[in-house]
Amino acid sequence: MSTTLRRVGAVTTLAAAGVLAAAGIASAHVTVHPESYAKGATDGVLTFRVPNEEDTASTTEVQVFLPTDHPVLGVLVSPHDGWTAKVTTTKLKKPVKTDDGSITDAVSEITWTGGKITAGQYEDFDVAFGQLPDDADQLTFKTLQTYSDGKTVRWIEKATQGDEEPENPAPVLKLTAESAGAAANTKSSTSTDSTARGLGIAGLVVGVLGLAAAVFAVRRRP
Repeated sequence: MSTTLRRVGAVTTLAAAGVLAAAGIASAHVTVHPESYAKGATDGVLTFRVPNEEDTASTTEVQVFLPTDHPVLGVLVSPHDGWTAKVTTTKLKKPVKTDDGSITDAVSEITWTGGKITAGQYEDFDVAFGQLPDDADQLTFKTLQTYSDGKTVRWIEKATQGDEEPENPAPVLKLTAESAGAAANTKSSTSTDSTARGLGIAGLVVGVLGLAAAVFAVRRRP
């Protein structure tokens, strides 16, 4: 009986270790956060999370390629301690019309160098944008991660719906449209909050008047 229990325990331990290992591998991918934005969103920030998955080498260069068929407009790179960012712009094949006029150029690549991500660590690189495209369902940001030993990991593979995740998937940002139901819920929530605030204020006024009446009655006592 004890031998059987030991075997079961060993199998369980190995299975758990396998799950943790798989989770570690999945979390080692280069990713973009948040995972989604509304189509045409303005004045937001994209964070590219780059973990170091090598035990004997450090990440020394990160290159993120922005799509130009559905360009991200108004890109600004946040300063990052120890790293220097080089921004490359490209002339668009088709200008993008905005309220401020037609945009003919957009950022196509950002390269960070000079810093170091050591084993077991990660870095977040922030990129602000002025406007996301409203004519796409997702944006793919192919990324190259170079290590101190000369190795380069190419996070450029696109996942196909229904298939398993590729070995080196590219970071993907989903672009969603706000549904009418969500808008209605937001409006209803705002209305409910306003009603609740109104009732709260009315209750406070009643309470103050009651307190004043009580004080007046006490003062009138002989």
